Amino acid sequence: MSKWEETRLLAKIAQMYYIENLTQSEISKKLGIYRTTISRLLKKAREKGIVEIVIKSDFGECLELEKLLESKFSLKEAVVIPSTDEQNEIILKQMLGKAGAEYLKRIVKDGDVIGFAWGTTMAAVANALSDCNSISANIIPLVGGPGNIESEYHVNTIVSKVASAFKAKGHYLYAPAITAEKETKKAIMNDNNLRSILELWNKVNIAVVGIGAPIKSSNLIWSGYFGNKDIEFLKKVNAVGDICSRFYDINGNIINSDLNDRTIAIDLEKLRNIEYSIGVAESLEKVPSILGALNGRFINVLITTERTAKLLIELNNNM
Repeated sequence: MSKWEETRLLAKIAQMYYIENLTQSEISKKLGIYRTTISRLLKKAREKGIVEIVIKSDFGECLELEKLLESKFSLKEAVVIPSTDEQNEIILKQMLGKAGAEYLKRIVKDGDVIGFAWGTTMAAVANALSDCNSISANIIPLVGGPGNIESEYHVNTIVSKVASAFKAKGHYLYAPAITAEKETKKAIMNDNNLRSILELWNKVNIAVVGIGAPIKSSNLIWSGYFGNKDIEFLKKVNAVGDICSRFYDINGNIINSDLNDRTIAIDLEKLRNIEYSIGVAESLEKVPSILGALNGRFINVLITTERTAKLLIELNNNM
């Protein structure tokens, strides 16, 4: 086949497929060419520039960022929502919550065990759930909840809202995230209520977690959990953030300390091995925290904002 004839054929097939909306099977019958050959020629038409596919969307830059994040950090998926400096924290939190809710609605199915952490971002996800399909699933807390914050952000409140939205079964954990003494944790861990939660932690296949900011503004700090000794230790070992009240450094190394002996939460190692571990987080101060979580493979799905995604990629490139 001459170059002219090949180019003409490629253009003809492309015209029939993309403009006339014929199927590959219909083109195969019309031209007397095997269907597998049609598929190969369509690909060749794109490679030669005979066909140029342009996606007209306001999300073009966000889609490129998603692709880059997925490639750099081997993510199952990244979701990047548009953001500008003019948007305030409340608006961004609502947008993030909506994105998290829509992603969750897309992936859930009967038989899932879905775990949640606590905090303002998790509350935003729960509050954004609407028009959900009913599923036969278990919704569980992944960490104990503080007793001195607004009830809306408590893990049991979040679990209740999610269970109600999906008409699924909710399970509740009546324990703090961090106890004052090791002995207190031991007693709670032996309680029958916690045993059932521990069994479900071994079965969880979807985790939805927030990512704690640097220590100075961590959820745990404004909840009054830490004393000066804890704060100084975490600074000394370069903790950059936490997931489910368990800390790690910028390289994703888990920080083992006296805190672990007082923490009631799923182990970070478990998050590395589940089907969906979804991190929902944004903001300038959380960029190192998110990078540490990605480096530690504690999340395989990231939902964030355009601004945070750019800063995250920049920080990673500079390390």
